[in-house]
Amino acid sequence: MPPENPHTAPAGRQPRHDGWLTLRRFIPYLWPRDNPALRWRIVVSSLLVLISTGVQLALPYSFKWAVDGMNVQGPRAGQLVMICVLAYAAGRFVGVVFDNVRNIVFERVGQDATRKLAEHVFARLHRLSMRFHLARRTGEVTKVIERGTKSIDTMLYFMLFNIAPTVLQLVGVAIIFGISFGKGLVLSTALAVVAYIWVTRAITDWRTHLREKMNRLDGQALARAVDSLLNYETVKYFGAEAREEARYAQATGAYADAAVKSENSLGLLNIAQSLVTNLLMAGALAETVVGWWHGTYTAGQLVFVQMYLTQLFRPLDMLGMVYRTIRQGLTDMAEMFRLIDTEVEVADVPGAPALVVRRAAVAFDNVVFGYEPDRTILHGLSFEVPAGSRVAIVGPSGAGKSTIGRLLFRFYDPASGRILIDGQDIRLVTQASLRAALGIVPQDSVLFNDTIGYNIAYGREGASPAEVLAAAQGAAITDLLARLPQGLDTEVGERGLKLSGGEKQRVAIARTLVKNPPILLFDEATSALDTRTEQDILGTLRAVATDRTTISIAHRLSTIVDSDTILVIDQGRLAEQGSHADLLRHDGLYAEMWLRQAAESSEDAMAEAAQ
Repeated sequence: MPPENPHTAPAGRQPRHDGWLTLRRFIPYLWPRDNPALRWRIVVSSLLVLISTGVQLALPYSFKWAVDGMNVQGPRAGQLVMICVLAYAAGRFVGVVFDNVRNIVFERVGQDATRKLAEHVFARLHRLSMRFHLARRTGEVTKVIERGTKSIDTMLYFMLFNIAPTVLQLVGVAIIFGISFGKGLVLSTALAVVAYIWVTRAITDWRTHLREKMNRLDGQALARAVDSLLNYETVKYFGAEAREEARYAQATGAYADAAVKSENSLGLLNIAQSLVTNLLMAGALAETVVGWWHGTYTAGQLVFVQMYLTQLFRPLDMLGMVYRTIRQGLTDMAEMFRLIDTEVEVADVPGAPALVVRRAAVAFDNVVFGYEPDRTILHGLSFEVPAGSRVAIVGPSGAGKSTIGRLLFRFYDPASGRILIDGQDIRLVTQASLRAALGIVPQDSVLFNDTIGYNIAYGREGASPAEVLAAAQGAAITDLLARLPQGLDTEVGERGLKLSGGEKQRVAIARTLVKNPPILLFDEATSALDTRTEQDILGTLRAVATDRTTISIAHRLSTIVDSDTILVIDQGRLAEQGSHADLLRHDGLYAEMWLRQAAESSEDAMAEAAQ
């Protein structure tokens, strides 16, 4: 397997992204140039924030006037108090209306931004190289996408509808306090707010490290769970249930310890925040009481100060959570951007044309390749597959046979040399057109957890029911479909586990028939099957290969004796080539492999007869 490189390392070991850089990268999703309607929604939401903040700043005045009016005798005073009280209630209602209308207007913006970023990440994952996908852990990658997308909407809400109104309220309260009470209360409030922000940021930064550790351990626990469940049969084979439970318990236990530390730190943060806010409240109210004692302030001004500070404290009390949410949201988004930033190892050259297949001839020209720089797999491999011919590739384990298939599909690029189809270097054409010309029946045909019909039609987008049925007939699975009550609508289960090995292979063959490519690759397509099923599948493969260029990578030599040419690969080099008869007469590596497999087959037959 290719090694893990810096681009595929788990997210927990990556350097942290700068928060502002992450935010700047997200802005295009929030402010799309190609969607004026969404930008208007943001503008309207911002105006509603301004109106709602103005209403909130006006409310304490009406309550102050009501309290002061209650100390005045006369019918007009009573009317004034009633008007002020009703205005206060109406203002609270209007504020709620504006806030909720703002949320309604903005909801589409947040959802669209989340959707586009998630789609971008998903598309990027499908464009990453085979090296990345062999090294990744599915559970961890899934968790990164899940946390990133879930955090976006909440983070946006807090940034636009909590922090922005809080800043506006701070400015408004400072102006009002300066006019009504002088600079002393303004400076005290400003000092308390600065102290509050400093305490919140210091403790929250510490908590962020704990949270990142929690995320890493959570992803590790999920990865172990997914890995274990995907390999359910292997766990059962080796009676390793207790071992898997212990590994999972170790991961969840470490996560629980980190979660306890994180929650305990939250209690410390709440205590520190409460100390700062209540000291400010006590000082401001005490100063107002002293002014009232000396006749400088009225009773209404005590309520006035209390209401403004309460309004100010309400968003400030949430500042810790808001700051944590935004920091965590930026962290989770940064993890998603790391996936986007992962280097695309195999990319189309700018302006690459589509592959044009006329005769479907394949050639390897002095190809050198290795998964690691210090471990070369193919050493200047050269061979040709004439158009319309049937060529088999054989060799000992580790000779590089499967690597040839991966290079042909351009999952990797060779270090040097060329791979040609009809004389066109596959590195210079688009990957989409290259893979459209190639079909494969792999050794382990993995199917989607859907119906047989869906898996067959997956070979080509837009395949009609008639084409799906024709492909099923060509792959000789009509007898299977006739035995199934739901026919093509039969569910195959996860990875196709509800079907036998031969049935899965036939579905894979039908899927390739729907694709109808001019070049076919059979990558040890029958090595995992019993002898009878293998012979049935081989008959189907021979029928499918008619009038196509086929390359068969085989372990069992008996399956490729009728090939036009057999290429014998040894240690990444072409050791021999020729027909089956020619290679046996040559008495080289192929003949040695043939005699060994024949002897093994004879021993197996004798053992079966003895039983």
